[in-house]
Amino acid sequence: MHATKNQSYPLPTISELLSSLAGGTMFTKLDLAQAYQQLKVDESTEELLTLNTPRGLMKVCRLPFGVNVAPAIFQRLMDTHLADIAGVKPYLDDILISGSSKEEHDERLKKVLQRLVKLGLRLKKEKCVLATDEVEFLGFRINARGIQPTQDKVKAIHAAPRPTNRTELQAFLGLVNFYSCFMPRKASIVEPLHLLLDKKQKWIWGEQHERAFKEAKALLQSSSVLAHYNTNLPLRVTCDASPYGVGAVLSHVLSDGTEAPVAYASRTLTTTERNCAQIDKEALAIVFGVKKFHQYLYGRYFTIVTDHKPLLGLLKPHSPIPQTVSPRMLRWSLLLSAYNYELCFKNGKYLANADALSRLPVVTKEFGIEEPTDVLLLEMPPEATINAQHIAEETKKDRVLSRILRWTLCGWPETKLDTEYKIFHNKKAELSVHRNCLIWGNRVVIPEAQKQEVMDMLHQAHPGIVRMKALARIYVWWPGIDNDIEQLVKRCTPCQESRNAPEKAPVHIWEETDQPWWRLHIDFAGPCQGKTFLVVVDSYSKWLEVRPVPTTSSAVAISNLRQLFTTHGLPEVVVSDNATAFTSREFQNFMVSNAIRHITITPYQPASNGQAERMVQTIKRALQRIVKGDWNIHLARFLLNQHITPNSRTGLSPAELLMHRRPRTLLDNLHPDRAKTSSNRQHIQQRNAENAKRTKTFHPEQPVYIRNYSKEDKWIPATIERQTGPVSYDKRTLGGERHRRHVDQLRTRVDTSKEKIQEKEEEDRCKEGTEGRSEEEQGTEDTEEPHGSTERKISTDEPNRKHEHRPVRKKCRPKYLKEYICRL
Repeated sequence: MHATKNQSYPLPTISELLSSLAGGTMFTKLDLAQAYQQLKVDESTEELLTLNTPRGLMKVCRLPFGVNVAPAIFQRLMDTHLADIAGVKPYLDDILISGSSKEEHDERLKKVLQRLVKLGLRLKKEKCVLATDEVEFLGFRINARGIQPTQDKVKAIHAAPRPTNRTELQAFLGLVNFYSCFMPRKASIVEPLHLLLDKKQKWIWGEQHERAFKEAKALLQSSSVLAHYNTNLPLRVTCDASPYGVGAVLSHVLSDGTEAPVAYASRTLTTTERNCAQIDKEALAIVFGVKKFHQYLYGRYFTIVTDHKPLLGLLKPHSPIPQTVSPRMLRWSLLLSAYNYELCFKNGKYLANADALSRLPVVTKEFGIEEPTDVLLLEMPPEATINAQHIAEETKKDRVLSRILRWTLCGWPETKLDTEYKIFHNKKAELSVHRNCLIWGNRVVIPEAQKQEVMDMLHQAHPGIVRMKALARIYVWWPGIDNDIEQLVKRCTPCQESRNAPEKAPVHIWEETDQPWWRLHIDFAGPCQGKTFLVVVDSYSKWLEVRPVPTTSSAVAISNLRQLFTTHGLPEVVVSDNATAFTSREFQNFMVSNAIRHITITPYQPASNGQAERMVQTIKRALQRIVKGDWNIHLARFLLNQHITPNSRTGLSPAELLMHRRPRTLLDNLHPDRAKTSSNRQHIQQRNAENAKRTKTFHPEQPVYIRNYSKEDKWIPATIERQTGPVSYDKRTLGGERHRRHVDQLRTRVDTSKEKIQEKEEEDRCKEGTEGRSEEEQGTEDTEEPHGSTERKISTDEPNRKHEHRPVRKKCRPKYLKEYICRL
């Protein structure tokens, strides 16, 4: 199946299919029987689709299910022959036919049937629905009024049990998301459920999750109907944003001014997006709505409605973009410039169809389901509880500020003031009154009754002490405000939990060891380049061992450590982190059985095992530099380099400290002392060559015994034929077999034939003639053969043949006997 060529052909989306049904009052759904298998394949494709069956190899003559290109091939076929018929939408083996009248519907149905007959395609009668005012197609119920979810899907959601784990919750949310276009405030309702999908959060099903689960099921059971998309009706996109998400409603503006929703869309904001300013969130809502409904809006004139007036100067068509606008806003402005739209403002409290889907429910009473064509106000923005008018009223009621207000307007008394008034008296030149509010500089003086409410407003985003003080110095003041801010932040649990980590304590310094392989630091490194390694560092010599491991289990760690202990011996102490492999009972038993003291560092404090951690980082950088080649070779080179490089602390290489020697490397060849070593090597080679001359030799036709490896007789007689190498000969046995043997597998043999005996006697007489030679000649021409030497023949055929003799040691008196007379 993987040998087929990939054919890219887009399948139509559900929204594309449903957007072409406007005006339809009669519908027909056709279903092709065994759709793919109605198409024949050519001979070359039959070879690729051959199946291995118990009865042998079988060719497939029809397009089977499971071929990855089958959907694209079939959809292209259906679009090619049916797409030109108005009101006909094929989706693989399903065909939807609509008509505004019975005559129009029948005419379109007749054309479709004729073309199917021409193609040779057959329908499945049981699944076909003909000439009805309502039809189910791809999970939707379609009629003249619009589009609704099917009843069986609604019942499935209604009967869905409460999820007990994340997998079941994902299945439920997937079914809900399929019908999200029918669900206003969907993101608002299911937001608590989405939070449970975070793997970092513990699964706890609370009251808010149960309420969201029930409300989501109740919302989909409503009788919401989406209007058919009509190319002749005006389009309006209403967008809104909240601190938690964005949403949009695509609707048609009817002739009476009312709006008929075509689709709803919403999504929650990411953590980064929630930190943006409100103007960015409102702009994001517009961009989200336009991109979500792109297939409906592109190429058409439409209206965008927002409740954020500052966006009119930034995103309105044909308006200049300010030079100081953020890059994000500039990108969004360029994106919207591709559309033909008009941006309008409507006050939030009059924005009846704003889909504020991201706002979490703040009320507990149930909400009602309205008529299908009406979209009511989903949520009112919270009204501010404190303003300048409230401050002015409370200032008049405040015992201290009421007097300060009067003295600022009418003059300060000359008498001595109480302590609580002195701080205002010191600032009297900077105090003023505006609309019955006491002002110090440009900051409003807050009465005692409203201090806590103002503090809550300042602390709403948990900015911290410094930023909260900076914010307060722009707007408000009262005596002791800085101390109040400090105390509030210190008592705030979220602020304390999110504070920066405390100042790090000095790194623990391990005691220096006085011998190698006494204390080892171990750790796992990786995954790096898809590999995991066990790292072992000797604290004394800094000797590094790196072993590739398949897993980080205790058994793997013990196996590799046992191999290292076999080579270097058992250490006294082993230091590791708190990984499961090092804290398991199996590893602890291994340490105890070998009399090794195991020390684990403080959890989540890798700096305590600094030697191993430092080597882990070094190994990762070394392996990351490997672009190509075998990483085993690169790792071996890295370790050799580490073993011979002097350490900055010890001044010696790890190999010198551990093994008391420096390993030989290619760098040694660069030193001129290598010439002396080369000379010694030549001397050794020369001496070996001289010794080679003493190797026993044989001559052709010489009788010998050869070692036999195939028969019971260990030595069998043979005759030398020729020498094939410095120490090898070809020989011939008495039976005529030829073999090649080494000199160590040959030994001399005395021939017992008469001719050979006569030659031997003649050779002995020749030896007797040389007995009268001088002692020096005899020393240089010693005819006695050593053990295993070759017998030399002396015959009249070779009168000039020289005899080979072994050298004789020269005998002389030792120097310490020079002054003595030796007597025999």
